[in-house]
Amino acid sequence: MKKRILVAPLNWGLGHATRCIPIIEALENHGFEPIIASDGAALALLRKEFSHLTALELPSYPIEYAKKGLFFKLKMISQTPDFLKAIKEEKRAIRKIVKEHAIGGVISDNRLGAYSNSVPSVIITHQLNVLTGTTTWITSRIHHIFIKKYSECWVPDVDNGLNLSGKIGHTFNESLNIKYIGPLSRLHKKAVAKKYDLMVILSGPEPQRTFLEDKLRIELSDFTGKAIFISGVVEPKEVITETKHITFHNFMNSAALEQAFNESELVVCRPGYTNIMDLAQLGKKAFFIPTPGQYEQEYLARKLKKSRLAPYATQTDFKIEDLHKADLYKGLKYVADDVKWKDLFCLFEGK
Repeated sequence: MKKRILVAPLNWGLGHATRCIPIIEALENHGFEPIIASDGAALALLRKEFSHLTALELPSYPIEYAKKGLFFKLKMISQTPDFLKAIKEEKRAIRKIVKEHAIGGVISDNRLGAYSNSVPSVIITHQLNVLTGTTTWITSRIHHIFIKKYSECWVPDVDNGLNLSGKIGHTFNESLNIKYIGPLSRLHKKAVAKKYDLMVILSGPEPQRTFLEDKLRIELSDFTGKAIFISGVVEPKEVITETKHITFHNFMNSAALEQAFNESELVVCRPGYTNIMDLAQLGKKAFFIPTPGQYEQEYLARKLKKSRLAPYATQTDFKIEDLHKADLYKGLKYVADDVKWKDLFCLFEGK
């Protein structure tokens, strides 16, 4: 009987779920039986990708972004009691799942209650430092308390040299049992002809996802090239609409998305860490629009601009003519060898 490993990504945008796709595939390739557990759009996406696997629902984290970036931190603080309640409910659900489904290990992607004291448990996170402005030292210490509850912490980046996460994914705290596993991406680079001058791909919690979609639809009315626009809304059925020069999709499965990425010359998206890993994997040029008030995305956008890899603009100030700035930047590059899954999965074999 194959050992069952529970894979539980956070439903906070689609990035946590999509970067778990190569993990689930690797588990199957190495003789394990993955069990998926999440909620909302993340769970819906993974059910579409892995319809043959058992998929279970976990309690939702009540996360909503502020309508104005100025109130981002205040909005997040106000949700802390509900957030902690969800973690408590999640821990209870995980205990039940581990027992009822004979789980032999847990891999959590940023779900802070998805661990078990009875089986090896891993947390995947690039957030060793949780950036919140003047309160970064507090939020980082609190996050470390949660990370220490896991057997290991897998960071999807490289330890030193050219890396993608900067100070977010690197810390001097040696008590966290960190393993740098290299960037994770479900995508692969292909030599294909260019089809689109521009690709827009959106994700992230509401209402900011919708705010950016509305703005970009207006700005793209003046775009003269050929574009593909993926809204990042996972629904029961894929919906495709076309205008004279833009093809709109509500969502795409991994295979179609990989093809679209490879066929596109320039990508416009949030500088979420999963997007950055995907773009580095494909060696793509990008233009970033950070979520207003989200310190991590603003930091990553500045970091990549300073490194001359990709430009960015605020959501308020972005204009379609800003895209020409991308010509002056090098684009993102792959920074690591392939993930050594066999070595990582030894944890679940007791080795």
